Amino acid sequence: MTNNKTILAWIDEMKALVNPDQVVWIDGSEEQLEELRKEAVESGEMIKLNQEKLPGCYYHRTAPNDVARVEDRTLICSRKEEDAGPTNHWKEPQEAYKMLYDIARGSYKGRTMYVIPYSMGPVGSSLAKIGVELTDSIYVVLNMSIMTRVGQKVMDVLGDSNDWVRGLHCKCDVDPEKRWICQFPEDNTIISVNSAYGGNVLLGKKCFALRIASYQAKNEGWMAEHMLILGVENPKGEVKYVCAAFPSACGKTNLAMMIPPEGYRAKGYKVWTVGDDIAWMRKGPDGRLYAINPENGFFGVAPGTSEKTNPNALAATRKNTIFTNVVLKPDGTVWWEGLDKNPPTDALNWKGEPWDPASGVPGAHPNSRFTSPAVNCPCISSEFENPQGVPISAIIFGGRRAKTAPLVYQSFSWAHGVYVGSAMASETTAAAAGAVGVVRRDPMAMRPFFGYNVGDYFAHWLEMGKKLGDKAPKIFNVNWFRTDDEGHFIWPGFGDNMRVLMWILKRCKGEAEAVETAIGYEPKPEDIDITGLDGVTVDTIKGLLDVDKELWLEDVKGVEELYAQIGDHVPAELHAEAAALRERLSK
Repeated sequence: MTNNKTILAWIDEMKALVNPDQVVWIDGSEEQLEELRKEAVESGEMIKLNQEKLPGCYYHRTAPNDVARVEDRTLICSRKEEDAGPTNHWKEPQEAYKMLYDIARGSYKGRTMYVIPYSMGPVGSSLAKIGVELTDSIYVVLNMSIMTRVGQKVMDVLGDSNDWVRGLHCKCDVDPEKRWICQFPEDNTIISVNSAYGGNVLLGKKCFALRIASYQAKNEGWMAEHMLILGVENPKGEVKYVCAAFPSACGKTNLAMMIPPEGYRAKGYKVWTVGDDIAWMRKGPDGRLYAINPENGFFGVAPGTSEKTNPNALAATRKNTIFTNVVLKPDGTVWWEGLDKNPPTDALNWKGEPWDPASGVPGAHPNSRFTSPAVNCPCISSEFENPQGVPISAIIFGGRRAKTAPLVYQSFSWAHGVYVGSAMASETTAAAAGAVGVVRRDPMAMRPFFGYNVGDYFAHWLEMGKKLGDKAPKIFNVNWFRTDDEGHFIWPGFGDNMRVLMWILKRCKGEAEAVETAIGYEPKPEDIDITGLDGVTVDTIKGLLDVDKELWLEDVKGVEELYAQIGDHVPAELHAEAAALRERLSK
């Protein structure tokens, strides 16, 4: 498939290490993938689902000890520990290679090595990057063929170049004590051993698209971010694009695939999904920031996905999808908690055991997944494959805050916006009404995914702002999760978040006024459209925009503690922004 000397030499070296019985190159053809599906069904690795109801869909179970990403066993192996920074686990590269090679040695004996050439981003796009993953798992091959663009065309574009990411995955014995997911940013290399769970083994996903790519982006002057990309089309057919970063459980996928409220739909407004998880962004020829979604599919959490919460995501799972660790129904279809109110009888749970819904034990694993092609999504953007990407008007940060953050505010400047992103946090909500748990700081929703020192990452953001100048996107913060004294959410959320997006887009076009507050620019309460919203008045909005100075001073203290933990890599500009915010709040 290729004469690329760097690829062939590396594969020879890996073959000598893991000792496969045979090597199969993945060419991306449907015939080859169909053969692999058949083989996976015969070996029991996959179960073919009801083809009338779920055409092209398959089911897979992981080992019960292997159901999620393992942050404590995810390492950044940079030559200097300081370059990994305080938020990452670090190991010296030579030591890490020795440990990994000792675990991987001979682990493919009796197995096939699959060589997957893949492109992150549209094949041939100047914003795309190429990787090669070696794996001994058909499940990985089939997932990668949904999540990325795979096959011969990728090799054709790469040619003789050495600009590609090496990825070795070895299932080994799926032993949690010897499970490691290691990124070597300076070597463009990822090695994953003793896992078969998606997030640890689909090496194009977080490993490449964020950890390795964030390091490449810093060196090459672009951005790799844990962000959705969506477009809002107005009745005239004009589309404006925004990127948004949210920590987990803050409604990221729902926003990416949002269905506008009825009133907006009637007028002709539409929302288009470009990406639900990751954005790669570069300065375009016209000086604006352009984004692509480097992925080709959705690796979504199943529980809670329903006709009510996210009809578009659910529609994406109806064909050519792989379901992992959900409930298997007797008719060869699937179910999970939150899908509907009719749990199946005579079904098997995610471990393959007979399951009784009345037992009170969930049938699907809380982190069970679906892997669906992006083209299945009813609201997928026509720009999804555009190699140039889409121009970004606004960057939105958000978290889950019961009392602190208002519904929406805009940063005073790019540098202030970087402060806002660095301060991102979510609260764990206790079951007791109104009781609020711990504040978890998650800068830019990237905490588990930095490929290098987080302080240097902040500096890179500031650098990008200078590079973009007055063409930089405006930066906003939203919070859908303000609660009343009984702990109930005040803002309806879901599709009604469109109402906040509309103010954001008007601000980007200079069409909406704002009120200057200590924390940033806020809308006038009457400028948030509440037409058709039951129980939400202008006074409700006024309350949602309220800034409690005491809570905010407490928050600045939390950010300063984070900066102290990061140490002297935090740029002086961010310390200045924190001090300026403290001063404005104290007035």
